[in-house]
Amino acid sequence: MSIEIAKADLETKVGTETHVGPWLTVTQEMINQFAAVTRDEQWIHVDPELAQAHSPYGTTIAHGYFTLSLTTFLTELVNPDKPGYPGVKLAVNYGLNKVRFPHPVKVDSRIRARTTLQSVEEVRGGLQLINTIYVEIEGEAKPGCVAESVSRLYF
Repeated sequence: MSIEIAKADLETKVGTETHVGPWLTVTQEMINQFAAVTRDEQWIHVDPELAQAHSPYGTTIAHGYFTLSLTTFLTELVNPDKPGYPGVKLAVNYGLNKVRFPHPVKVDSRIRARTTLQSVEEVRGGLQLINTIYVEIEGEAKPGCVAESVSRLYF
């Protein structure tokens, strides 16, 4: 698929939800691994007993940045079996315009990403997309994360 055809196709999708990802259960083991790698081992994330006794949430919660880091998986951008854009040789995370964490992701919650395409524009050698990604928490009214993601697709 050429850049021109991809751009024309994507322009018809601006303002619409373009993807709903798979559900993922956020386990204590996953939270602990993220804490160890980032060295953010605050008790609200890694100490279930202390969190149950003293946290306003009654349990441990995922780091906001852990939830954000899962968006690549949750949007299936790294799934080789389901390429999001035919003909793309390389997809690059170019950055974020805005990120918020409206609701904590409690341990053992199920989350998934819902993606809405905000804009598409041609850049040298490819396309730049701005998507709003909502990380939905099963059973909660507010999302765990809302991020305006900027990515580039190279053909």
